[in-house]
Amino acid sequence: MTGRNRRPFVAAVTGLGMVTPAGVGVAETWRTVTESDAPTSVGPLGELDGLPCDFMYTITGLDTEQIFGAAALRLMDRFTQLAVIAAREALADAALDTSAWDSARVAVVIGSAHGGLPFYDAQHAVLAQKGARRVSPMVAPLSMVNGAASNVCTDLGIHGPSMAVTTACCSGTMAIGTAYQFLRAGACDVAIAGGAESLRSRLIYAGVCQMKAMSVRRDDPARACRPFDVDRDGFVIGEGAGLLVMERPEHARARGARIRAGIAGYAATSDAHSMAAPHPDGIGIERALRTAMAEADVAAADVGHVNAHGTSTVLNDLIEGNAVHRVLGDHGLVTSTKAMTGHTLGAAGGIETALTILSLQHRLVPPTVNLETPDPRIPVEVVRKESRPVAANCAVKSSLGIGGHNAALVLIRE
Repeated sequence: MTGRNRRPFVAAVTGLGMVTPAGVGVAETWRTVTESDAPTSVGPLGELDGLPCDFMYTITGLDTEQIFGAAALRLMDRFTQLAVIAAREALADAALDTSAWDSARVAVVIGSAHGGLPFYDAQHAVLAQKGARRVSPMVAPLSMVNGAASNVCTDLGIHGPSMAVTTACCSGTMAIGTAYQFLRAGACDVAIAGGAESLRSRLIYAGVCQMKAMSVRRDDPARACRPFDVDRDGFVIGEGAGLLVMERPEHARARGARIRAGIAGYAATSDAHSMAAPHPDGIGIERALRTAMAEADVAAADVGHVNAHGTSTVLNDLIEGNAVHRVLGDHGLVTSTKAMTGHTLGAAGGIETALTILSLQHRLVPPTVNLETPDPRIPVEVVRKESRPVAANCAVKSSLGIGGHNAALVLIRE
């Protein structure tokens, strides 16, 4: 890194799983986000007809009925289905044999901002229109945020600690951070962590539109999400899941596992400022970045890449960009991949951490698609137009969430 002594990383990432609007699976998602002219799966959604923001990024080419069967689908909300699919891919990528592991030493931590709220909304309509006798007995278990973690445990036969993290758009990153802390404390040998979300809720869409946080570029949805651009007007929601298999480094090495990257630092902070907006001075995300870097014992000059939260809202991009610059100065190429995936809310941290790990492995930073005119008030170097090579062995993932949540992860190339 810089010749300085560095603390060995706490968590070895040995597997990745993703299902996103950019592609079903890790390889397809990575290929799409690194090709600036790749088509995007964003457009109007029937459930949102009549709303000012009636479009979202959706996953195409995914036959969940073929994967699970019709009977099983009735027992899982869509965000849970996506989590199970991503977990299966991550486990296969890690080459972990579930028949040989100690399932009581495996943890599952999955973040989501809203969980099964779409199913809850649908059943509320059933109650209003058809009466209580027509309401599904599965309303409670299918709408709970812990549904993804519970179903992944059931699907894979995991008996260790299992939990959900729900801190708005920080949920996926904080889930990974929580798993990191489990591994550091010796509470498990293996953890499956990240985020999952599929929010097709008219109520939430209407409310967020009222907050003026979502783009209203209905005439050109594919170009509506434009992080760090001077003409950005809000985010566009997407659905997806991104999960990591994380292990204690000695556990991974003992079984001869391929280590994709190491997680060497993590921090979470609160703004204590507003339920709807980040602190105008960015003190929370700045402190999270500094604390995570101090824990990893890395300097600004070590950081070659920052995968930013970069939502395409006026305030978030301005505040985050300036906080990153205060911490890193002119170091680190910055990108936001949300213009290719949409803002997947609680899943964003899981998906984007996986993409950051792939950036380290491939030594390539994806472009911030749709960024035409960088906002001159944001002093960081944002990658745009096409992917850029980067030789550094350290990257940072930052996340901010409504309610004042902030989180940062420091990742290093093995």
